Amino acid sequence: MIPVQGVEGQTVAVLGLGRSGRATAAALVAGGARVIAWDDGNDTRDAAAADGLTIADLTRDDAWAGVAALIVSPGIPHLYPKPHPVIAKAYGMGIPVDNDIGLFFRSYATEDWEGFDRAPRVIAVTGSNGKSTTTALIHHILTEAGRPTQVGGNIGTGVLSLEPAIDGEVVVLELSSYQTELARALTPDVAVFTNLSPDHLDRHGGPGGYFAAKRRLFAEGGPDRAVIGVDEIEGLYLADQLSMGPADDRVIRVSAGQKLDGAAWSVFARKGYLAEYRKGRQAASIDLRDIKGLPGAHNHQNACAAYAACRAVGLAPRDIEAAFHSFAGLPHRSQTVADIDGVRYVNDSKATNVDAAAKALQAFDRIRWIAGGLGKDGGIGALAPYLGRVAKAYLIGHSARDFALEIGQTPHEIAETMDAAVARAAAEAQPGDTVLLAPAAASFDQYPNFEKRGEHFTALVKALASR
Repeated sequence: MIPVQGVEGQTVAVLGLGRSGRATAAALVAGGARVIAWDDGNDTRDAAAADGLTIADLTRDDAWAGVAALIVSPGIPHLYPKPHPVIAKAYGMGIPVDNDIGLFFRSYATEDWEGFDRAPRVIAVTGSNGKSTTTALIHHILTEAGRPTQVGGNIGTGVLSLEPAIDGEVVVLELSSYQTELARALTPDVAVFTNLSPDHLDRHGGPGGYFAAKRRLFAEGGPDRAVIGVDEIEGLYLADQLSMGPADDRVIRVSAGQKLDGAAWSVFARKGYLAEYRKGRQAASIDLRDIKGLPGAHNHQNACAAYAACRAVGLAPRDIEAAFHSFAGLPHRSQTVADIDGVRYVNDSKATNVDAAAKALQAFDRIRWIAGGLGKDGGIGALAPYLGRVAKAYLIGHSARDFALEIGQTPHEIAETMDAAVARAAAEAQPGDTVLLAPAAASFDQYPNFEKRGEHFTALVKALASR
């Protein structure tokens, strides 16, 4: 646990008592604060009270006497579509509102660091797609290279549940727009922006607000190094805003398709090869084509971002390349489950929208595609340019028949269930095919979440492999 600094003797309110809120309350208490807490759920409040937390109804004015700050869990709206009533009350009383990310950045550095040979570093990753894979890959590379490292934030451990820093450690954080938008302190040593596509627009009041939330990671003090994906206009704008000119190597530009040899420092992937350029000259090259944990152009972008971040903290290209080959990928994100009789089985259950499914379809050549579930607004018509890679689709769930109408002449059948889809795809697949679960839909019609859907696919495939 990281005790929160600067709160000794203060009364601090915590709103939201899930994993993040409970960890925040414990870290505040460890820092000497008196904590009062509230959650809209009766059962959650009762459980927190049973564990010794002081519950105070923050919807009432009399609960706020002496409160110095309100700390909010990331899932609770604080601006759009409208603030939670407790947060609105704090605004009206002029009480500072923060979250656990802000508390982490103001509390991570301690006097102990004066005795370290090498100061700890923080790498923070944000973006629309690929940030979990990029974060996990950076952590994996650091581990394989022998650097002490922890991973947390939106993936793994909550930030205040991490251990206090040790000499030379690198903490890798995945940060969502919900987390970056509200944090009052954001001071990573290296900040990574993967890409941007429309998401959470109701929560941020539109695309401008969504980008602004991501951009705060680079604006609140500014990182020593910024790794910026420049395949969208927002990334180009952000790189330009952070750079003092073409010779400024504080910005490392990243692309999955463009040759970037005119910048002071760049990392890009073309035709399956990663290249690092510094001051117009190639510094390193890595063949990504046979790295099973990083298939497709979207994962090559993740590889470039992770490579750049690790170079920014001093790792050698050969150490990064070696770690790429041992990276298994994250569960449910382009995860190779098995190769059976020349057929590859890939679990991309996290591909719950059209954009993610498009990236998955572009990663393989001859696909037995398992898709469907609870379809989202707009349908899957935007996937038409990638359906030439699909040998056959096996459609499941609530939207199976709607999807069948949208994929036109692409061979398909209505499988209804995952069991039937996997069985039929396995029976018809030929060596060289990829059986790909990339649903382009939510899971809630048949599963509680995308993880359970991916776990079911994985179990079915492993049963095939054991025959």
